[in-house]
Amino acid sequence: MKFYYTEMDSAIGKLFLTTTNYGITGIYFNTEDVPESVKNNMEEGRDHPILRETVNQLSDYFHNKRREFSVPLSIDGTDFQKAVWNKLLQIPFGETRTYADIAASIQNERAVRAVGQANRANRLPILIPCHRVIGKNNKLTGYAGNQVDKKELLLKLEGIL
Repeated sequence: MKFYYTEMDSAIGKLFLTTTNYGITGIYFNTEDVPESVKNNMEEGRDHPILRETVNQLSDYFHNKRREFSVPLSIDGTDFQKAVWNKLLQIPFGETRTYADIAASIQNERAVRAVGQANRANRLPILIPCHRVIGKNNKLTGYAGNQVDKKELLLKLEGIL
């Protein structure tokens, strides 16, 4: 499968975006995080219509002109991960849920840690808003590995913090 990529500057740093002709496959904070299977099959795609629209929508989001996204997503994960990510897509702009809330919403109250791992595996941060998931007692916990500062900036942008 052929992938296309572009980069953009944002309020949380440089973002590296990948897509196929079917939908966005990744938003990465570091190019090192791009899977080898994607790296080995990608070409520059600044003018690709899906990437161009994604950059426009993300830019609007970072400038407080957009609260929802409408670009096509190409989601690859386990059934459990997809169930979690679908619940994340239902969290409105400016609101948060706890990991326990998400686990309960998929009828698996004991899967709190697994929800956290699904969030960590999310290759479409911001578009699939895993930054809106927080720990008990409103504590900010992990984001994209150990980048809680980015989570904090996104939540501030949405008026949550």
